[in-house]
Amino acid sequence: MYDQHTAEVPPAVPPARSAHEPTTVERGSFCTARCGCGWSGPARRSRDRARADADAHRPLTGPPAAPVPPTPEVR
Repeated sequence: MYDQHTAEVPPAVPPARSAHEPTTVERGSFCTARCGCGWSGPARRSRDRARADADAHRPLTGPPAAPVPPTPEVR
Protein backbone atom coordinates (compact mmCIF):
# COMPACT_ATOMS: atom_id res chain seq x y z
CA MET A 1 0.00 0.00 0.00
CA TYR A 2 1.06 3.64 0.12
CA ASP A 3 3.56 4.69 2.78
CA GLN A 4 3.39 8.28 3.99
CA HIS A 5 6.63 10.19 4.02
CA THR A 6 7.45 12.20 7.11
CA ALA A 7 6.89 15.46 5.21
CA GLU A 8 3.32 14.37 4.41
CA VAL A 9 2.26 13.47 7.96
CA PRO A 10 -0.13 16.09 9.37
CA PRO A 11 0.98 17.86 12.57
CA ALA A 12 -0.11 16.19 15.82
CA VAL A 13 -1.57 19.43 17.17
CA PRO A 14 -3.58 21.69 14.86
CA PRO A 15 -2.67 25.38 14.92
CA ALA A 16 -4.46 27.36 17.62
CA ARG A 17 -7.50 29.31 16.44
CA SER A 18 -9.28 32.07 18.18
CA ALA A 19 -12.67 31.17 19.64
CA HIS A 20 -14.09 34.15 17.76
CA GLU A 21 -12.78 33.61 14.27
CA PRO A 22 -15.77 33.82 11.92
CA THR A 23 -15.70 31.82 8.71
CA THR A 24 -18.11 31.29 5.84
CA VAL A 25 -19.90 28.01 5.17
CA GLU A 26 -21.58 27.18 1.86
CA ARG A 27 -24.71 25.09 1.69
CA GLY A 28 -26.18 24.73 -1.75
CA SER A 29 -26.48 28.18 -3.33
CA PHE A 30 -26.35 29.94 0.05
CA CYS A 31 -23.40 31.14 2.10
CA THR A 32 -23.55 31.77 5.85
CA ALA A 33 -21.05 33.40 8.20
CA ARG A 34 -20.46 31.35 11.35
CA CYS A 35 -18.27 31.75 14.41
CA GLY A 36 -16.86 29.38 17.00
CA CYS A 37 -18.80 31.24 19.71
CA GLY A 38 -22.10 29.98 18.24
CA TRP A 39 -23.03 33.11 16.29
CA SER A 40 -24.22 32.74 12.71
CA GLY A 41 -25.30 35.34 10.21
CA PRO A 42 -28.20 35.10 7.80
CA ALA A 43 -27.97 32.81 4.78
CA ARG A 44 -27.03 34.85 1.73
CA ARG A 45 -26.69 34.14 -1.96
CA SER A 46 -23.81 36.62 -2.13
CA ARG A 47 -20.52 35.36 -0.71
CA ASP A 48 -19.31 38.95 -0.41
CA ARG A 49 -22.27 39.83 1.84
CA ALA A 50 -21.63 36.76 4.00
CA ARG A 51 -17.96 37.79 4.32
CA ALA A 52 -19.09 41.30 5.27
CA ASP A 53 -21.30 39.76 7.99
CA ALA A 54 -18.27 37.86 9.31
CA ASP A 55 -16.14 41.03 9.26
CA ALA A 56 -18.88 42.94 11.08
CA HIS A 57 -18.97 40.24 13.80
CA ARG A 58 -15.19 40.23 14.29
CA PRO A 59 -14.90 43.67 16.06
CA LEU A 60 -17.78 42.74 18.38
CA THR A 61 -15.84 39.76 19.69
CA GLY A 62 -12.35 41.26 19.83
CA PRO A 63 -10.50 42.15 22.99
CA PRO A 64 -12.33 44.59 25.25
CA ALA A 65 -11.55 48.26 24.81
CA ALA A 66 -9.31 49.94 27.36
CA PRO A 67 -11.27 51.52 30.20
CA VAL A 68 -11.81 55.25 29.94
CA PRO A 69 -10.10 57.12 32.80
CA PRO A 70 -12.46 59.12 35.02
CA THR A 71 -12.79 62.82 34.30
CA PRO A 72 -11.22 64.94 37.06
CA GLU A 73 -13.63 67.12 38.98
CA VAL A 74 -13.39 70.85 38.43
CA ARG A 75 -14.10 73.01 41.47
